[in-house]
Amino acid sequence: MSIFLVTLFIASLLPILLAWIGAAWRVRQFGHLDNRHPRAQQAVMEGIGARLHAAQSNAWEALIVYLSTAVVAMGAGADLNSLDMPALVFLASRLLHPIAYALDWQWIRSGVFAIGMLACLVIMIGALW
Repeated sequence: MSIFLVTLFIASLLPILLAWIGAAWRVRQFGHLDNRHPRAQQAVMEGIGARLHAAQSNAWEALIVYLSTAVVAMGAGADLNSLDMPALVFLASRLLHPIAYALDWQWIRSGVFAIGMLACLVIMIGALW
């Protein structure tokens, strides 16, 4: 299996992992997990918990871009092995993004987000080349 497809699978797990970590922070902040009204509880979170929730939302958004890029690359018949490096750059940026988000490093967070989106652009150009 190509590294490109493995990065797609790992990237698809990141929002779910962030949801679990966010749930742990909700328990930490509120003393319980409100599974009946989770969005109401998430809306009043503060600090790291709120930033983790935002990072999870961003992870879903980035996954849509990456998935779309992957579909175009595969549909164009691109050699997926040639796209491994930008795929790894995307994945690395997505792994760093929630850490920077949680630690409130806004400029680093924005930078790694931009790097991830540039990696998607490189994949798209490589696929259409």
